Amino acid sequence: MNAADTTWVLVGSALVMFMTPGLALFYGGMIRAKSVLNTMALTAACLGVISVIWVAFGFSLAFGPDHSGGFIGDLSQSGLHGLATTLTGPPGHRIPVFALASFQLMFAIITVALLAGAVAERTRFWPFLLFAALWVTVIYIPLAHWVFDPSGWFSAKLHIDDFAGGTAVETDSGAAALALAAVVGKRLGWPREQSRPHNLPMVMLGAGILWFGWFGFNAGSALAADGLAATAFVNTMLAGGTGMLGWLVVEQMRDGKPTTLGAASGMVAGLVGITPACGFVEPIAGAAIGLLAGAACALAVTVKYRLGYDDSLDVVAVHGVGGVIGLLLTGLLAAGAVNPAGGDGLFYGGGITLLGHQALAVVATIAYSAIGTFGIAWLVQKTVGLRAGEDDERMGLDEAQHAETAYDHGRLGPHLSALHSAPHPDTPRRAQASRPSNP
Repeated sequence: MNAADTTWVLVGSALVMFMTPGLALFYGGMIRAKSVLNTMALTAACLGVISVIWVAFGFSLAFGPDHSGGFIGDLSQSGLHGLATTLTGPPGHRIPVFALASFQLMFAIITVALLAGAVAERTRFWPFLLFAALWVTVIYIPLAHWVFDPSGWFSAKLHIDDFAGGTAVETDSGAAALALAAVVGKRLGWPREQSRPHNLPMVMLGAGILWFGWFGFNAGSALAADGLAATAFVNTMLAGGTGMLGWLVVEQMRDGKPTTLGAASGMVAGLVGITPACGFVEPIAGAAIGLLAGAACALAVTVKYRLGYDDSLDVVAVHGVGGVIGLLLTGLLAAGAVNPAGGDGLFYGGGITLLGHQALAVVATIAYSAIGTFGIAWLVQKTVGLRAGEDDERMGLDEAQHAETAYDHGRLGPHLSALHSAPHPDTPRRAQASRPSNP
């Protein structure tokens, strides 16, 4: 066992786990105060549900022996039984299987938690957890096998470059968010009535925690304390910063002012874009990917108004669009000199082969995730009811679903209390509108 590599993977696991409470803060600040606890609870509860599923059979299906031609593993490692002393990895970089299982568990948790943002302010608690359990089993686990397991379809057959989950995490969650929002439907009064973020300092704190955790997400995916982890670390820092700048420039040109919400959103968009590329590109390319992802996602947030789907916190625009951009730009900018395990992109003399495979992985991920998610969400909606009732939605899901409130409105007084639940008529539409997620 390589002790340094094991330590780094365990530290990375803890960093990625910290992204889930960061996401809860990020999401919670972007919605109205009357449903903030419900939104945070939907996110945080994934820590419990997905952990049980992952140990029971999820890790085995995602990383167990493959007898299906790259589609799924088997159940031979269910319960992680008998694996306490088993090592995995190449010679010289072997780590305990439990370290790998812990690291990949955190990926599964944050991916499912992202979906809460698409249907925030109108989703019942227990039915969402049922949806989460079904979704991680049917959608996420096979995709994780495709890209993260060496025998998976994307890794062994297509030979795509996806270092930390541009397919299974980012593009997957974006496609799933669109399907889930379509089944659950629009919030009452949307888009005529816009809700503004009720707590922007909370949003900024959550975004900072996400960026901090993303170093574990990306650099930890090297599964070794080596130069490749350092490359991913540098690219993660650069892309987060340039993504923020790209979003703010678009905001300035479109709306006349840069916003703190835009800064947080652009930061996340840049991190999403660099996720598949972080271990395959040079730093200058990493900065470019972040910049383009930030600008493109800032433009994409307006699409939902034209198409008429209510993705509350723009999971589609940030994770879906950002993930696709990152995967395709990797096909252009990947450099074999950075990571010999990957291919050269089109701009580095590799031709269009890698770009074509990246595009095929994007199409396959979107199709599988969107169709499968629609079916799962429809089933849950028809059986136990995923959507909250109109009275509960008007009251706020904190009281309706949890018998709690995030703030003591009575002590605030009627005027200050109203500010937490209704948009101000002078607030620009960009600042009123709920905005994006993350990982």
